[in-house]
Parts: sequence; C-alpha cells; structure tokens
Amino acid sequence: MPFKINIAGKKGKTYHLESESEELIEKELNDKIDGKDILPDLEGYEFEITGASDKSGFTAMKNVEGIGLTKILLSYGKAMKNRPRKEGKGKLSKKKPKGLRLRKTVRGKIISPAISQINLKILKEGGKKLSEIFPEQNKAQEVPQEIKEEPKEVPKQETKSAEIPSKVVEEPKKAETEEKKE
Repeated sequence: MPFKINIAGKKGKTYHLESESEELIEKELNDKIDGKDILPDLEGYEFEITGASDKSGFTAMKNVEGIGLTKILLSYGKAMKNRPRKEGKGKLSKKKPKGLRLRKTVRGKIISPAISQINLKILKEGGKKLSEIFPEQNKAQEVPQEIKEEPKEVPKQETKSAEIPSKVVEEPKKAETEEKKE
C-alpha cells in the first residue's frame, strides 16, 4: 500500500506525493531520512518524520512504543479534540478544559505497512527546489473562463420613493363596538 507523504516547506507550502518506498518502514517518529530514499529527485534533501496516521485516522504518538493500536489516557492536545460534556452545544470556550482526560486509541511510533499518511519536515534543502520537482502542485488553481470575464454594467434606473404613511392605525368597526355595548 503506498504512503501518502506530505512535505512541509519552510515557507508554509505543503507538497503531496505517493510513494511505496520500503525505506520508510521500521523508521520512528522524529527520525531523520534522506530524500533519495523517498524519491530519486529529492537528492540532497534531509527530512524529519513529524507525524503519521493509519487508514482509520488513528495518529502515531511518539510516547507509545511499537506498531500496534493502544488505548492511552490523554489530556487535551494531540489526538484529543473532544470538548467536555458540560459545555453543551453553544460556543466553544477559548480555554482548554480543566481536568479533561479521556482514553483514546492511538498507534505506536514505528512506521509500519498499516500507516497510510506520513508528514515530513525539511531539515536540509537539496540542489533543486521543491517547486521545480513538483511543478503541477505549484500552479495556482485555474479560474473558469466565465468567471474571468468582467460583469457587464447594468444601467441604473431612477426610482421614485412612494410616500408611505408614517402611522397606520386601524379603527374598530362601529357595528362591532355598538354590539359590545349592548
């Protein structure tokens, strides 16, 4: 199964690629790897593995040993996005919930074939820039021709404001008031 690899650039741009590299298996989080292990075009690059997740979305945690799934007690942070029950359906508070800890399923820190996504950070740049290696991801999204055309100006029509009575009061019918008196 190919790995979906996300490479975070230093300027904030992220490049995506898929690779079936066997060199990544048995590596751990925060390990350094050479770019040529992933793709031959990435010669000279050095990356650090910052995160990973499997096909079910369970994240890899650096404090969990092994390759399997484990349930650990987490406080607010990575792999923990739930909000406390007492906050209800209203707005989220900006503060971290005090004392909230839940048991969550996470994956171990070693990259295995069960991992589907790997996040990398650039430590050392190679000879070619990433924008040259991945030219199709560097393009801006093309806008359809219909949207590119400037809208035609519609001539403004003069509208006269109709006088609206400031206060409309309904007077009760005389027949109804006379019946109530009798």
